[in-house]
Amino acid sequence: MRKILLLTGDFAEDYETMVPFQMLLMLGMEVHAVCPDKKAGQTVKTAIHDFEGDQTYTEKPGHNFALNYDFDQVDAKDYDGIVIAGGRAPEYLRLNAKIIDIVKAFEEEKKPIAAVCHGIQILTAAFVVQGKKLTCYPAVAPEVTLAGGEYIDVPADDVVVDQNLVTSPAWPGHPKFIREFIEMLGITVIEKN
Repeated sequence: MRKILLLTGDFAEDYETMVPFQMLLMLGMEVHAVCPDKKAGQTVKTAIHDFEGDQTYTEKPGHNFALNYDFDQVDAKDYDGIVIAGGRAPEYLRLNAKIIDIVKAFEEEKKPIAAVCHGIQILTAAFVVQGKKLTCYPAVAPEVTLAGGEYIDVPADDVVVDQNLVTSPAWPGHPKFIREFIEMLGITVIEKN
């Protein structure tokens, strides 16, 4: 059974937290959803981001998402891959030294890293994008360039894969995002007749 770390936080994007969590559980993986300074059973408040014709996304209250593991117990060596949710959470999560160390540990071991939307802000803060092609929510593109990555502009329902990194601009990319991530983990889903 693959063991996955899912990093989220208060005001992470609702779909970018719940959908990968549920999809990976559905595939039989053990998924530890964590947030700094929180324990299993505590919740994070999510936000729903949508595109309604304004110059940027709108934000509405999401759900209270229950964490299922203590952040203080996380050791990167115990996991096969990491998924980083987007939304507003990454802007403050990237200030946490342990998060940066965790992401660097995944990169050093070349374990699969999947990040969506603003989750890429954590990757740029950890300086693990240098020399890699990746995508993100367009407003984060300057950070990718400043951190030495190559920003690739793709539609919101697409992904960019480079080495051990899977990135998508937003939640519409989840089907491709999770498919590419599980392929990196060496998992193939086949249809039973």
